[in-house]
Amino acid sequence: MKTTAMKFAQNLIPRQGLLKALTLAFLVLAAVISPSVLANESQKATFNGTPTLQTILTSSHRSEQNRLRDKYRHPAQTLEFFGLRPNMTVVELWPGTGWYTEILAPFLAAKGQLIVTNTPGTSKPALALQEKLAANPEVFGKVKVAQINPPNELTLAPENSVDMVVTFRNIHNWVKAGYAEQVYAAAYKALKPGGILGVEEHRGFEGISLQESIKTGYMSENGVIAAVEKAGFKLVGKSEINANPKDIKDYPGGVWTLPPTLSQGEKDRQRFLTIGESDRMTLKFVKPKAS
Repeated sequence: MKTTAMKFAQNLIPRQGLLKALTLAFLVLAAVISPSVLANESQKATFNGTPTLQTILTSSHRSEQNRLRDKYRHPAQTLEFFGLRPNMTVVELWPGTGWYTEILAPFLAAKGQLIVTNTPGTSKPALALQEKLAANPEVFGKVKVAQINPPNELTLAPENSVDMVVTFRNIHNWVKAGYAEQVYAAAYKALKPGGILGVEEHRGFEGISLQESIKTGYMSENGVIAAVEKAGFKLVGKSEINANPKDIKDYPGGVWTLPPTLSQGEKDRQRFLTIGESDRMTLKFVKPKAS
């Protein structure tokens, strides 16, 4: 049965011209739709003026060496699990060589704020971070640096001013240095009520002692949770994003036996490359809101 619209079209347009008319109508419709289609395509690179994490991960400001580690560190999934948003004020604790800094900085540049900690003086890590930030102002120009000197000087930001604090594979070093509790307290103080502490750390077998953790770099997940909650935080989520079941956690040089350090040099190198980077806990804590 012919529809009323089709009967009308056939009365209005000669039969031989119907195909041309339909083709013209299709082109007009495509012209109307195409701007929104293009907009959707552009949103794959940016969203409301902020580059997406996937866009940043493939950006030329990241070295090929750093990009190769994405398959072990899963940065986009990790930051999404923590709840990162582009309008947040975020503190990155002990950024090291700035592997995560080069992802966080462009993501937060337009609407948020990234603060990274650094120590005063002329130590190699401190100078390396300074040079990295200064060398690329287009990417790092809006990053603020909180100068700290633990355990006594640990002010990260004004009290109750930060939306998120993140740390990646640093807790074993704080434990070794003897000031993990002070770092947790500083993070708690800087965070707003409801603010997030995101933790990624090498995960050892449960029951591992702190002495063994200092030696191997592996931490007990339950031990980390207990220590962070003792500082006032509440665990709100765990993720297996950065789990690695191939990691047997029993190496002559501890976690540094595995890539990227490969502390054993050429000895069993291919074996350790096949295992990949360490098994890691990924934990999300919240600073409770006042009741």
